[in-house]
Amino acid sequence: MAMAALLAFSVTPQTFSHKTHLSSSLCSFKHSSFLSLTKPRIAIKPKRSISVQSNGNNSADPPDRLIAAICYFYPFFDGIQYGKYVINQFTPIQVLLQPLIPAIRVFKSFPFNGFLVFLTLYFIVVRNPNFSRYVRFNTMQAIVLDVLLIFPDLLERSFHPSEGVGLDLMMSLDSTVFLFLLVSLIYGSSSCLLGQVPRLPIVAEAAERQVP
Repeated sequence: MAMAALLAFSVTPQTFSHKTHLSSSLCSFKHSSFLSLTKPRIAIKPKRSISVQSNGNNSADPPDRLIAAICYFYPFFDGIQYGKYVINQFTPIQVLLQPLIPAIRVFKSFPFNGFLVFLTLYFIVVRNPNFSRYVRFNTMQAIVLDVLLIFPDLLERSFHPSEGVGLDLMMSLDSTVFLFLLVSLIYGSSSCLLGQVPRLPIVAEAAERQVP
């Protein structure tokens, strides 16, 4: 019952305004000089700075691992509404998400919470050289993943099928988006907790170009 009420949150137009802005930024960045990969320069704090290609279990300090792992909850919370069909049909997923319900309720309680989290992650974490590149890269991956949610948002606002093939396609799209977010959350967070560098399909290269 709590899960059904949670999924009843509607998506307001403000929810993807920040995604539209960063999406255009990412597109324009394709022509920047960062497309040519060079060897990373030696950081001022070599013990804190790591290479994104590193896969060792000791590649990041425990605080860095925890911060990076938490960031992957942002796109999942922002796209939880796409799971309305899957969650209602599969009890194990309901049990898995039950501990997250209070946090999701807080995140969805105010329409601008997603935008505030976006600003915090992008300007205070990604653009802050005081954080290690490990944290900034994983944070940027979570942001890019959230920005991609603008596309299913636009489709749902443009088409509202109530039955037939259109409804089946919309249900399939929503379920696919939700499962991708769930897998990204599990893979991204668990890899970060182990000190490894998760590389999500579609978003990893874009995130790497945005992290200096």
